[in-house]
Amino acid sequence: MKAVIDANSCIGCGLCASDCPEVFEMPADKAIVKGPVPAGKEDACKTAAANCPVQCIKCE
Repeated sequence: MKAVIDANSCIGCGLCASDCPEVFEMPADKAIVKGPVPAGKEDACKTAAANCPVQCIKCE
């Protein structure tokens, strides 16, 4: 599984990095994906996507 963030839509709230720090981080004002979703963190990635207030995260 991989995560993708639409950087143009991201508002930088940081919820994704809180929900799934293994995949998402906030180095500046927008979230980024650190890499592929590690085994066992798929549900956390999906939770981060579901909790995004602007729905700019997709878990594929």
